Amino acid sequence: MQIPTDGEILALHREYAPSRESFEVVSEHCRLVCSVAEQFFAGLDIDTDLVRAGALLHDLGVYRLESTAYVRHGVLGYELLASLGFPLEICRFCSCHTGVGITREDVVRQALPIPPDDYVPRTPEEELVMYADKFHSKRTPPVFLSGDRYAAEVARFGPDKVRRFRQLREHYGDPELGPLSDETGYAVL
Repeated sequence: MQIPTDGEILALHREYAPSRESFEVVSEHCRLVCSVAEQFFAGLDIDTDLVRAGALLHDLGVYRLESTAYVRHGVLGYELLASLGFPLEICRFCSCHTGVGITREDVVRQALPIPPDDYVPRTPEEELVMYADKFHSKRTPPVFLSGDRYAAEVARFGPDKVRRFRQLREHYGDPELGPLSDETGYAVL
């Protein structure tokens, strides 16, 4: 499998972003998620190049949202990358990074506007990108979320999601957000 380079990924962001503002927000978020994920590389038996590519591509579907529900961005990103000929291993970073994973039962129970399926990480690389994504938000203004803050926010989706995030924190630990906050000027909540 050929993994796209950072330059090729940035070109995809430029090509599919509907505006300069969305390009700046989404590509920066992806870069910051990649920086968070890289903090966990030491000691993990993972394909770090694949994690980097997955982190840099995971939110590409945001560009295709228009007026549809935000939860669809993962499926839309998967479809976009698949239509461009990317392998499943790359496409799945888009579809399985939302929350701490969306199960078929979640889709049906919440009547989510995505095809009923399991959108959960299947590989350590997918799991790491999903986890790293929890620590930065594209909200206006963008912010970093501490582990405790995300744990409080995920509680609205049920105790199973709280448990899953607790397991992820126990496995990976919390990232160092201070240096990224200093670099960007974004608050840590």
